[in-house]
Formats: sequence, C-alpha cells, structure tokens
Amino acid sequence: MADPGGGAVYNGTPHNQSAADCHGGNCWKNGVVKESQQNGNSNFYRPIVESFEEAPLHVMVFTYLGYGIGTLFGYLRDFLRNSGIEKCNAAVEREEQKDFVPLYQNFENFYIRNIYMRIRDNWNRPICSAPGAVFDVMERVTDDYNWTFRFTGRIIKDVINMGSYNFLGLAAKYDESMRTVKEVIETYGLGVGSTRQEMGTLDKHKELEDLVAKFLNVEAAMVFGMGFATNSMNIPALVGKGCLILSDELNHASLVLGARLSGATIRIFKHNNVQSLEKLLRDAVIYGQPRTRRAWRKILILVEGIYSMEGSIVHLPDIVALKKKYKAYLYMDEAHSIGSVGPTGRGVVEFFGLDPRDIDVYMGTFTKSFGAAGGYIAGRKDLVDYLRTHSHSAAYGTSMSPPVAEQIIRVMKLIMGLDGTTEGLQRVQQLAKNTRYFRQRLSKMGFIVYGNEESPVVPLLLYMPAKVAAFARHLLNRKIGVVVVGFPATPLAEARARFCVSAAHTQEMLDTVLEALDEMGDLLNVKYSRNRKSARPELYDEMSFELED
Repeated sequence: MADPGGGAVYNGTPHNQSAADCHGGNCWKNGVVKESQQNGNSNFYRPIVESFEEAPLHVMVFTYLGYGIGTLFGYLRDFLRNSGIEKCNAAVEREEQKDFVPLYQNFENFYIRNIYMRIRDNWNRPICSAPGAVFDVMERVTDDYNWTFRFTGRIIKDVINMGSYNFLGLAAKYDESMRTVKEVIETYGLGVGSTRQEMGTLDKHKELEDLVAKFLNVEAAMVFGMGFATNSMNIPALVGKGCLILSDELNHASLVLGARLSGATIRIFKHNNVQSLEKLLRDAVIYGQPRTRRAWRKILILVEGIYSMEGSIVHLPDIVALKKKYKAYLYMDEAHSIGSVGPTGRGVVEFFGLDPRDIDVYMGTFTKSFGAAGGYIAGRKDLVDYLRTHSHSAAYGTSMSPPVAEQIIRVMKLIMGLDGTTEGLQRVQQLAKNTRYFRQRLSKMGFIVYGNEESPVVPLLLYMPAKVAAFARHLLNRKIGVVVVGFPATPLAEARARFCVSAAHTQEMLDTVLEALDEMGDLLNVKYSRNRKSARPELYDEMSFELED
C-alpha cells in the first residue's frame, strides 16, 4: 500500500495501450485517461494521483514502543484489579461463573480496558444541532477516567464541522427548500410500518427509484431503508455456495459481512492493486473450485468508489478491463462517492468517463451527499426484479420512511438541475474546489495525507495514540470538530484524523481550520512528511493486460 519512495504513486494505469484504442469514450495514453466526451468537454486528461507516503522510521519505532509500554502497564493494571487493589470498572463475571469461559475479562477486551478507555472521550461526542458546516456540541466530563461521562449542561456553540459526511452541505436545519418534505409528512406520516413485499411500497418509493435510475443512467433501481443492510442483505442474494468473491482488503464492514453471509468463497486482493486482482482472477479461471476443480458458478469483484479510511478512489478503468477480460461481475459500493465526485456528482463512473453498463451492480447510500438515510441497488432491470423477490432486506426490512424518500428526491433533483436552478452543480463544483484547496495546503504544511487528490475524505496520519487524543482535544478547544480513528478501524500503527470536506465550508472556515492544524502540527510534532511539495507521479510496472475495445 505504501510507496517505498515516500511520494505520490500513480497506480494501476496501463501505459502499453496504443493511443488509437478507446473504450467507452476514453483513450489511454502515457498512463492517463483521455476523456473524449464528457459534458461537452473534449480531449482532456485525468491522471490518477494518490499519495500513501511512508512514515519516517523513528515515528514507527516510537509508535510501537508506545503501544508496548501501554501493554505492560495494562497487564499491571489488570493484576491490580484482580487483586482488589484497584477498583475494576469493567463488567466482570459473577462469582458462580468463574469456572466458565470468561465472558468479559478476556484478552479481546484488553485493548478496550487499558488503552481505548484512556482516550475514549474523543469518540461518541453528542451534538445537539443539524450537522451543517458548523454545529453545537454538548460538553461532558468524566470523574472516573472515561468509564462514565456526565453532562455539564454547557453547549459548545458553532464548532466547525470537519467530521460529518455532509459533502454537499445538504444535511441542514429546516428551510423553505424543504417544504415538500413537510408536505409529505402531513400526507404520509413518518413511517410505513411494513416491508416492501407486503404493504410498504408507496408511490414515493417508485418515484425515487425511477429518479435514481435516471440519475445513474441505468435501467432500474431499488431503494432500501438502511445503507448497511443494502450491502449485507443483498450480496447473499446474488452469490452463494460455489461462487467466488474477490474483495478489496479495505472494503467496508457491510461488504465484508455480506460476503461472509453469502456462503461464497472469499479471497482478498491488495488495495487498488490490479496486479493482485488479476492473479486471483487468473487462478480462479485456471484452477476452479478447490478439490473438485469445477468452474466457479460466478466470480464477483467487490470494490468501493471512495475508501473512507484511506481517501483513495477505486481504479475503476483497470478493474473494468480485468472484469471483461476474465468474464467476472463487478459490484461497486458508491456510499462515499455518489454525489461527491464527477463533474456533475454522479460518482466514479462519471469521474472516469466510463459507460454505466460496465458496472454490473451499483450500490450506494443516501446517508452522505444526500443528507438522508437508506441505500440503493441499481443496474439492469432483470437484476433489480430478481432482488425484489430474493433480497432479505426487501422481504424483512421496513420500507424507507416517506419524508426520507422525499428528502432524497429533493436533493437528487437539485443535483440534476431538475429544480430549475444550477445550485446542485455549483455545490458539486464547490466541493471539488474545497477538496483540492484543503489537501494541497495540508501537504505543503508537511503533513502525511493519504488518498486521491480529488477525494473529499482526507486522512491525516498521526500514528501515536497519545497524539491522537491530544490532537482531537486541542482542536475541540479551538472549536473545531474532527474525527480521529485508530485500531481496530485502522492498522495498529496508522492512527489518523479523518477530515470530511463539505461544499458548505467557506474559505474562511477552511483557513481557520488550516491555521489551527498548522499550529497543532508544530505543537505535537506530527508534520512527518519528507515531501513538503507534492511529488511527481510515478508509473508502476506495465500491466499484463490491455483494455478491450
């Protein structure tokens, strides 16, 4: 995943293709995509520039040393608790159950008891306003080292929100543009109280599904009330025993759960590494199923549009080329990319200028750019019709709430310009502008920033757990709300702060955050980058495949 040279990487773009070979309106030349027709713009090139700079050696040494010292003190604290010298605040077994297998005091909870609890105040902070560009945070304190919290009654007002997935700034408090949502509440109420297969399908659901299909330029779509269940409950309906799933190693937990529930064989390929994926595809075609050597019933590739912990964008053209070459199916989760990338916000397919028919199963959620809830599956009509009868989410999950459906319809029409304005397009363009500005400033300051230069998810590497806690606490004191992430959501030694840029952020807000980050970087000494300026992209070795016509 990391670049040995410590700079930007240019991963997964075949540069052995002749300039005359084109696919879906795109031509590959010198390792970049030539987009020949996209929204009236012709013949411009889009490089895939991603940065995964390695930390200096001393940073990794001190990070592991910190975890080692914390582990030793953890064992000491557990000994004191077991001896009754120190009060144990964690859940413990009853006396009569001590001869049974431990339910609470096991090694799996060691990290939570002794490390996470020391910095627990940085997570689950309750807010008491709409998650717009600024929000209000409820102040809380602890009297027992983060085991429990109590509220002081004080509200921290106007905290700059750098943590919500409110990419287009549409998760806001009520204004006149939400009038249609209010009317739907008055007509339909708040809930449906039934599943889609019983009495839970409303005309609003049908309107939304038609609009999603039109937005994505596919034949049909189906919406669900929960984004997580859209993955976990629909993947088992598409593949099962005798099928093979090839999953990116950094896929979201909902994709992982859906793959496991399906009963299919699962194999993992390295993140965004098409060489690793091609090797698995080639072996799958040559050797077939284990023991029997029968051909796999289906081979399904699982990827995401934007990876929320890395800030990277899927190298879709390469994966589409492999999928076609080896006759596999492609399932793409666009939870973070739909509405946030692409010239008109239509996701990574538009971002790369590909044909929507190249993707077999579109999945996305309405919880980020659309400021709502739920998810969708889209693609061919026969696929969607099959899921209407075979999806567990359709058979057992409650239908999407009518006002939520109306909020999505309202936002989608705004993005598409069907409301008669250009506000949606302006928000998409403002998000792209804010993203580039924020990422470039962070890189110039000397921070290690992961991901694609066009991704509004911006991970800033902190590494050491003590600095993670100090980083979030100090920024909240500066009235800046950030999300910090560590193990087990990230590798043990790659803790980070994850910023989410929004179209609602003004230049002044971003400058305020960047000024605070500059000071914080010097105070905590977390400006680890050895490349103060963006490095030139470096090409990987030539691929062993070519794009098909």
